[in-house]
Amino acid sequence: MNIELTDKEFRRLLDMVYIGNWILNSIRGDDRIKDYDDLESKIFAHCLKNGMFSLIELVNGEILPSGEFSEGGIHEAIMDYEDTVFYEILAEELARRDMNFEPISAENMAELTERIDEYIEEFEENGVNNISLDK
Repeated sequence: MNIELTDKEFRRLLDMVYIGNWILNSIRGDDRIKDYDDLESKIFAHCLKNGMFSLIELVNGEILPSGEFSEGGIHEAIMDYEDTVFYEILAEELARRDMNFEPISAENMAELTERIDEYIEEFEENGVNNISLDK
C-alpha cells in the first residue's frame, strides 16, 4: 500500500499516531499492546526519509518519537481532550445520580441533558473548586 502525503499531512499523521498509541498504551504499564508500539515505530521511521530527524530518537534499536516531538505541544492537546472527557463523564454521572440512576429513556432524556448542561456550566466557571465529598 502506498499513501502519498504532503509534509504537513505526514506531520499531522504523526500527531494522530502518537495520540492514538498514547490513549491505548499510556496506562497499561508493562502490559502494553506491542502491535501499536510497533506501528508507531514504523510510521515514525518515515521521518528519516522526510528529513524530520528531530522528531525521532533511537532507543534500544527502536525508532521512537523524540522528546522534542512529545514535548512540542502534543501533550497539551491530549490534556485538553482528557479534561473535556473528565468533565463530561463527571457531569453525566452526577446528573444520573441526581436522577437516582433511573434508566435513560425518551421520557427523561431532556431532564438528563439539562442537568448535564448545568454541571458543565458549573465546571466551566469553577472547575472542581465547588465539589465536596461528605465523609
